[in-house]
Amino acid sequence: MQERSSVGELAEQLRREFDRYSPGGKLPSSRALVERFRVSPVTVSRALAQLAAEGLVVTRPGAGAFRARPPRASAAPVGDTSWQEIALSADGAGDLVPRSVDASGVTVSLAAPPPGVIEFNGGYLHPSLQPERAMAAALARAGRRPGAWGRPPMEGLPELREWFARTIGGSVTAAEVLVSAGGQAALTTALRALAPPGAPVLVESPTYPGMLAIARSAGLRPVPVPVDPDGVKPELLADAFRATGARAFVCQPLFQNPTGAVLAAGRRGEVLRIAREAGAFVVEDDFVRRLAHEDAGQLPRPLAAEDADGVVVHVGSLTKATSPSFRVSALAARGPVLERLRAIQVVDTFFVPRPLQEAALELVGSPAWPRHLRAVAAELRVRRDAMAAALRLRLPELALPHIPSGGYHLWLRLPDGVDDTVFTAAALRAGVALTPGRPYFSAEPPAAHVRLSFAAVAGTEEIAEGVRRLRAACDEVLPANRST
Repeated sequence: MQERSSVGELAEQLRREFDRYSPGGKLPSSRALVERFRVSPVTVSRALAQLAAEGLVVTRPGAGAFRARPPRASAAPVGDTSWQEIALSADGAGDLVPRSVDASGVTVSLAAPPPGVIEFNGGYLHPSLQPERAMAAALARAGRRPGAWGRPPMEGLPELREWFARTIGGSVTAAEVLVSAGGQAALTTALRALAPPGAPVLVESPTYPGMLAIARSAGLRPVPVPVDPDGVKPELLADAFRATGARAFVCQPLFQNPTGAVLAAGRRGEVLRIAREAGAFVVEDDFVRRLAHEDAGQLPRPLAAEDADGVVVHVGSLTKATSPSFRVSALAARGPVLERLRAIQVVDTFFVPRPLQEAALELVGSPAWPRHLRAVAAELRVRRDAMAAALRLRLPELALPHIPSGGYHLWLRLPDGVDDTVFTAAALRAGVALTPGRPYFSAEPPAAHVRLSFAAVAGTEEIAEGVRRLRAACDEVLPANRST
């Protein structure tokens, strides 16, 4: 086992060897494990901690690690929880939207695939692309700041709010920014603030499944508005506002998830005008602005930078460009809605932990930050091109209508008659985890799609191997189209 071996791989190896030790028996010393598996002491320590958290190992300071004894059988009777089915639904007969929450569209991108499976379904940067050293240094510096562990202002640190305001641009000020705990939390706050339970909310079609889950969990009714390679279609957006009376439209104008579309210059003003005339808000989910590719050119400004009337509620995040656990984002709005957003966020979470806000300030203010963004932009372009080329070579049956210049995924249309869940299951049997397209639609999808991420894998070699495995899945689902 090489030094680069992961904590998870070492923990799995130790699990396979547990039968060598009797319950309560002592495991080899940390030094022995370091020498045997050729890993660092930190890797050994973390692997043992993982096993201890699973209840398989007991560590005793100064004595070492021991195989845990099996828990004593409990004499307590098995409880009966069937009553909960009635309690959870008895008063929901009149609900316009079921209160049960389907999180499958979110968990498919959050769950780690089984060992040996290539992760084409990931929603975050691979650890090799994350600025781990810069984040660690920022967190260390933040922890030494005076008052770093005290209570922050409920709206967020003024300096961090100012930084977010500058990155949005236009006339947005720090006073119009709230620091939030990640983009998902910010979107949840926004939708709860803008629409009461049972109300319609307009969404792009297809769109991010996590946003659909937020809407439905809040009792809202997502109404789809189709997008094309230039973003949402303004004429259909206007029709949807007139037909539903909705007071909110959620969109991703830059590198939309999942299509990768960028809202065209000629449509940006139209979207704001249509929403303003409808007396509605536009929730702008600007989730991957910091993951533009090296060849993206100059990016359009956020819609919020062009909005003087308080139509736009802007959501921006640092998470996608850093780490899944670096959950720092911003909500920006102007007018009375800002106070409602603030009130809901305070009730839900009080505030974002100050050490994390301080670390964010340290990170974005360091020389390592622009270097990291440049490195990620270059690597994502390489990975995107590698995946697109491999798909065209090995899987010409899958249509790739648009190659985005930002973000971390490609959106492919499956051949007519192929079910996306069937294809996804075949891909998993072939050793590749990917995301079916059905959860991205709030109504019946016009065709079957899958989404492939190129950010969560180790590099281009793994991309090539993953596409090679997908060839086998395609041959299983479409035997008549077997390639030579």
